Parts: sequence; C-alpha cells; structure tokens
Amino acid sequence: MISGITRTTTLRAATALVSASALVGISAAPALAHSTSGSTSGRKLHATLTGANEVGPMGQTGVGDPNGRATVFMTTNIRTQRLCYVIKVTGIDLPAVAAHIHEAKAGANGPVIYSLNAPDASGKSSGCVSIPKAKLMKIRSNPADYYVNVHNATYPGGAVRGQLSKKR
Repeated sequence: MISGITRTTTLRAATALVSASALVGISAAPALAHSTSGSTSGRKLHATLTGANEVGPMGQTGVGDPNGRATVFMTTNIRTQRLCYVIKVTGIDLPAVAAHIHEAKAGANGPVIYSLNAPDASGKSSGCVSIPKAKLMKIRSNPADYYVNVHNATYPGGAVRGQLSKKR
C-alpha cells in the first residue's frame, strides 16, 4: 500500500512530467517541421522538384508533369546513420506510387539508391532511411550528385525531379 505522502509525491511528479512533455512538444514543433525523427541535428539538405527537371530514357528533358512541383527537406545524421525527410508535392495526380533518391548529376538518369515513402493523397510523405556511414558522407559532401523524384500512375518514369543541395 502506498502512503499518503508517497502517493501525493508520485501524483505531483507525474503531473509535472505530463506538463513538461506538453510544453516541450509545443515549443519543439517549429524545430521539427523538417525532421520526422525528432532529431534536428545533422546536415540539412533540400531539393525543389519540377516536371521540367525529369529526364527521359533517351536523355530528353522536361518529360515530367508540367504542373508538378515539390519540395524535399532532409536531415542527415552521421552518428545515427540516418537520413530523415519530408516531401510535399502539388500539381500531380495523387497518390504517388513511388519516390526515390537516385545517384546522378542534373540532366542524367541514375540508379535508385534508396526508396522513400511515396506521397499520399494529400501530397505529403515523410520518414527515415538507414544509410551506411560512407554513403551518407558522400551524399552530404556532394548532394548535387543525387536527385529525388516522385512517380505517379500518369508519369510512371517520374512526375517531378530535383537535385539535392545543401540547405543554408
């Protein structure tokens, strides 16, 4: 049986913990806007995706959705070997069917190196992927050597695409 003093102390501690958690959750929300892991440490990357940036199988440009636009915000963390991201896409038929990180410079196609969660009917997706330290360091050092694209049923080769860059 818990004594009256212990019960009161326990209730006060629990109330303080719940209050502090609520306060931290509210004050931390703006900082977490571009991170799904809860960790805002690490290098920030971003990309602006358009249909005009899509490259066809024969190297032709502008083969994506002419109305499509998207933004991708990423946080890379070497210590945890994770890349966390948020994708927001508009102007394409949704839901998307796939989203990827590819390795290739602007104007060239490259292999898929990591799959991302495809944007849903709202045009949004987020998540984290585990990436070996050496590859994560290459992405952080040379983000322009990588691109993100989003595919949908109308544009199965890619509706929108954009090269990664360091976020300032």
